[in-house]
Amino acid sequence: MPLVRIALMKGSYEGYGRKVGEIVLRAMVETINVPHNDHFQIITEHDADSLIYDPDYLGIRRSDGVVFIQITLNEGRTTSMKKALYAAIAAQLHEELAIRREDVLINLVEVKKENWSFGNGVAQYA
Repeated sequence: MPLVRIALMKGSYEGYGRKVGEIVLRAMVETINVPHNDHFQIITEHDADSLIYDPDYLGIRRSDGVVFIQITLNEGRTTSMKKALYAAIAAQLHEELAIRREDVLINLVEVKKENWSFGNGVAQYA
């Protein structure tokens, strides 16, 4: 069960964040075997004082179109699966929403299965 957090700059059109989330979910389904109905996302919009980024870190030129994507998920995916996920998200965001690949920052947080409760105060995977 991935929990996806997406942070964007304010000012995009209505529904833009949801569209970004749909693309991220589709890429997870295609590359890291996430079930299509495993859809849990928190999408936030920020001003320049609350979404801070280095415009040139690692020689990658970023703009205010930057999108931060943090995915908390069960551990166990291979490095090749993770690389495929990163590439798919960046490519699909670029193709469908014209987001620059340079502006897509992705972070995976891997946790053990017992670190989830999907409701009722129960650790369903433990």
